[in-house]
Amino acid sequence: MRYLVKYNQYEGLRTGLGGVTSKNFSEKFKVNGYTVYGFRDDAYKYSIGGSVRLNKQTNTWLSISYTDDLQETGSSKFLTDTRFFQFFEPRLLNIDLFHRHITQAVSIKHKFHPKLSTEAQFATSNVEPTYNYVFNLNGTSFNKFQFSTTTVSMQWSPFSKFKIEDNLTKNIKDAYPKFTLQFTKSVKGIFKSDFNFSKVDFKTIHRHLHKNKNVSELTLVSGIASGDVPLTHLYHAYPNNINKETILQRFSVAGITSFETMFFNEFFSDKFTTVQFKHFLKPFEVSQRFKPQLVLISRFAIGDIENPSQHENIVFGSLNKGYTESGFELNKLLFGFGLSFTYRYGAYHLPSIADNVAFKFTFNLTL
Repeated sequence: MRYLVKYNQYEGLRTGLGGVTSKNFSEKFKVNGYTVYGFRDDAYKYSIGGSVRLNKQTNTWLSISYTDDLQETGSSKFLTDTRFFQFFEPRLLNIDLFHRHITQAVSIKHKFHPKLSTEAQFATSNVEPTYNYVFNLNGTSFNKFQFSTTTVSMQWSPFSKFKIEDNLTKNIKDAYPKFTLQFTKSVKGIFKSDFNFSKVDFKTIHRHLHKNKNVSELTLVSGIASGDVPLTHLYHAYPNNINKETILQRFSVAGITSFETMFFNEFFSDKFTTVQFKHFLKPFEVSQRFKPQLVLISRFAIGDIENPSQHENIVFGSLNKGYTESGFELNKLLFGFGLSFTYRYGAYHLPSIADNVAFKFTFNLTL
């Protein structure tokens, strides 16, 4: 279970139970699963899976899973991303465009080297958007989709340091930059798959600790999808602005890596790149317990889409002119809460000044 509390615009409050067996159960086998309920859509979702360890030294695991759940349209996940516990992920509160998927998957994780983690997965999915959408492919209309995908993901940490203890690799220094590369291929006809397409996704994160204890962080994410790709598997650019009229009506929780002034469902792309820069100033030591921190932020996104007319009953724009926003956060003001101010400028600057402003509160507390 990753999130203790979830809330979004489609499910409303989402709550349930989930877990994974510990080493006390077995060091060679794992069983995991969850069951959740959405109060607004009045529906249960669940997942169940199991893993068997094939090699202890290389941390090789073979896993199978069955999932019946929702996924945000336009989102893209890396298989090798580390899962971490949070009370909630702020951006989830505002998402309203989901598709339901029933997915059976088999995957294998393997460390070729302490600095190189890999995971490969084969999955079949039945996907149905929860909104009115039609994908028009050469005159044939699809409102439900079947996919058979093969995905290979690699995460490389060239500057991290490790040591060997009891024939096991242990991380002793987490260093940057880190690189993640992922390739996904869907083939039409395999297990009744509807489409041929491929996706390549890339992410790198770099952090630099200055001598004055300031920290600079640069995150680059890029993706390209080619072939017959419905909206569910395209890219958004991490928008986090609610489609309401006034600044106060849009007041919500700022995300961690999201574009705060970009409205939900405003842009979709089959190729995109985002660059986000954060500069964390050394916390102000007002008192022993009160140490607020100022964070300067600048974000840029660019993208494009080849055949927007294929996507019917939905209106969105292209990022081909380049999207820019900048602002700041003042964090840790009270119990992990802070404030965020962001301004949208450049090619996608809107006529009303108020529509270019995002004023929100932040919440930064990770266990």
